[in-house]
Amino acid sequence: LGLSGRDDGLLRCEKLWGGEDKSLDLGNVGQVMTVNTQLIDDLLDQGITPVIAPIGMGCVGEDDERVVYNINADVAAGRIAGELKAARVLFLTDIAGVLDKDMKLMDRLSCDDIDGLIEDETITGGMIPKVTYATDAVKLGVKGAFITDGRVPHALLNEILAGGAEGMGSGGGGTVVTL
Repeated sequence: LGLSGRDDGLLRCEKLWGGEDKSLDLGNVGQVMTVNTQLIDDLLDQGITPVIAPIGMGCVGEDDERVVYNINADVAAGRIAGELKAARVLFLTDIAGVLDKDMKLMDRLSCDDIDGLIEDETITGGMIPKVTYATDAVKLGVKGAFITDGRVPHALLNEILAGGAEGMGSGGGGTVVTL
């Protein structure tokens, strides 16, 4: 079932400001503050899989309550998964996953590992937001966040169905982030 984050207040947001001093107006870009997990749980209980567009609205009672906000899709996915305490969340990318300084895939990382790899500049550029959203989801209660190479045929199936009893993916199609 196709939904947007505006349906039944699924994703409530505050305006996101950019820049180091948070004074840069990014337009109608929102930061997720609350997730209506009851709506999602009700749909899942009925055997309905929701597909949620990352569009939210302001928080109830605020001046921007009716404002429509764009939300980064990875942020929305990670926050929804975290609030649901999902077993897994998958983030697709166009590279192999998180790479070390020799450009070799690191198939499993902890949240602490990621902090160190950002600090020593092993993880840079566009991968920093991706691993940040993955660690945020894990810290909210997701068992494993998968950063998966979407160019690999059947990448999602490989990660969802592989990994044995742990269910931690194949290791060949990306990086798994855990606590």
